[in-house]
Amino acid sequence: MMRSLSTWAMALLLLLAGAHGLARADMTEAPSVSLEPLSPSGDARVLRIYSSLDAKIAAPLLSAFRATRPGIGIDYFELQTQDIYARIIEESDEAGLTADLAYSSAMDLQVKLANDGYAQSVRLPNAGALPEWAQWRDTVYGTTFEPAVILYHKPSFLGTEPPRTRPDFAAYLKAREAETYGRVGTYDVERAGVGLFFLARDREHNREIWDLFNALGASGVKLYSNSSAIVERVADGRFVLGYNILGSYASAWARTDPDLGIVLPEDYTVVMSRTALVPRNAAAPDLGAAFLDFLVSREGQKVIAEQVGLPVLHPDLDGENTANAMRRAFGNRLRPIPVGPALVVYLDQVKRNRLIERWNRALKVQ
Repeated sequence: MMRSLSTWAMALLLLLAGAHGLARADMTEAPSVSLEPLSPSGDARVLRIYSSLDAKIAAPLLSAFRATRPGIGIDYFELQTQDIYARIIEESDEAGLTADLAYSSAMDLQVKLANDGYAQSVRLPNAGALPEWAQWRDTVYGTTFEPAVILYHKPSFLGTEPPRTRPDFAAYLKAREAETYGRVGTYDVERAGVGLFFLARDREHNREIWDLFNALGASGVKLYSNSSAIVERVADGRFVLGYNILGSYASAWARTDPDLGIVLPEDYTVVMSRTALVPRNAAAPDLGAAFLDFLVSREGQKVIAEQVGLPVLHPDLDGENTANAMRRAFGNRLRPIPVGPALVVYLDQVKRNRLIERWNRALKVQ
């Protein structure tokens, strides 16, 4: 299937794909969403996007971009982050052509694609407004500002405060082991890429983080591969707390569920960014670059903030769901993750395995 890949690369792909498996590249596969040109012509072109953002959530963004380019169609493929990574490599090495844009919440996998030569350098007219940490070598560009948060069930904390730092979280679990046992959730770092990603950031920022993970293990923490399963259980009271959950999903849920509380940890709050790149072997790289430039433009960022519902980076935007508003509210506790080669450290199989083994020992997982 991947004869052109080295044995090591093949093993890494299989490892990264995890429980989702590798999706076989197929340029004829039906997209999750297909938008026809608004002004069709005989030579109409199609922009092909691989994205981990839910197709329904992405719809306003696709429509807004198509309005600026009425002569093109859009084929949007909603994929797991590992599959985006694997498909781009496989299609580039074997089929020769791949998607025109990769848009993913897995910052580390995106940077690895670029670092390994699978992304094009594209100079974007609107990229100058981005913070320096959100772009790398004109290849990978950050588009959002999404914190990792603590969730809590508000009715369970009537008359008391939820934990607002990691030491507070650990102390709360130790003091209330009986009432919290089996009622705390976080990501399964072996199945959820974002879970391992946030674990690695915790280890970088906090030498004492294993005290919290030991407390999570003693509290019978439940592990999940996606955000929604944890958010739902905290919102309805089955869980009292959730740790390191992607805040953008939680915020959307909290708008309609008053029992879901959200804390941006006061010791530090890790902030990730969904990143985009134009693959080296894109079939229509000019269209991919145009969409990427739209993503980082003031107009595109406004759509992401107001219609898609994700916090954005653009310095000229100052309303709800913007980095400016979050910085005013939370100041220096926010720790954005820089886009760059440091992100790929824990994609090394040996380092990854060591980190997971340490996590499992903390949680006493055999």
